[in-house]
Amino acid sequence: MQNRVLLVEDDDELRELLARYLSGQGFTVREAANGKDGLTLALGQHCDIVVLDIMLPDISGLEVLRELRSQTHLPVVLLTARGDETDRIVGFEVGADDYIPKPCNPRELVARLHAILRRVAWDQKAGVKAEQNYGDLRLESDHRRIYQNDEPLDLTATEYEILQVLLAHAGSVVRKTDLMQWALGRRLEAFDRTLDMHISNLRKKLGSDDPPRIETVRGLGYSYRVVE
Repeated sequence: MQNRVLLVEDDDELRELLARYLSGQGFTVREAANGKDGLTLALGQHCDIVVLDIMLPDISGLEVLRELRSQTHLPVVLLTARGDETDRIVGFEVGADDYIPKPCNPRELVARLHAILRRVAWDQKAGVKAEQNYGDLRLESDHRRIYQNDEPLDLTATEYEILQVLLAHAGSVVRKTDLMQWALGRRLEAFDRTLDMHISNLRKKLGSDDPPRIETVRGLGYSYRVVE
């Protein structure tokens, strides 16, 4: 992992400010001022993670994200208008890994980027078993893939991390505070629905089991129920 970040933002002043800050924090930064150029750079494997503004002058950031998700699992952090929950919900449904509202705090952005990149790199360094089975799911940690009945699940980097943690504690309750820290690398804050949206997406991708295999334990967290 080389900490290469692609910054897709049409506001020249903000983009240059963030690029300077990220460079000073050890990131190699590529810049794009519109969605088309950002998509080309991202698909050309010029980065390890993308910071993507939703409001772009040519094609929207959500359209860029949809195209990326059809071809790659590259981690994506969305820049969204403060208070616009609709964009955040749609972003998670399309496959965003995280979001940060604008105007954003550069230090918080760096912390989010490092947390995601650490999660992506962890399995490559940890001495964990390469393949583990949980009923109809098979986890291949060396490839960061999870299969259901031998068919690969189309997961984002963050969805993979959440499901991996739940599988490792299958049958037990994982508190929301712990799941947020272990899988997303940050503390759970009041009114933050990030984790809930990822869980909702995972349930859809895992199928319509009744009861759902990812069960909500009210007031505590989530528990994964193994399905054979």
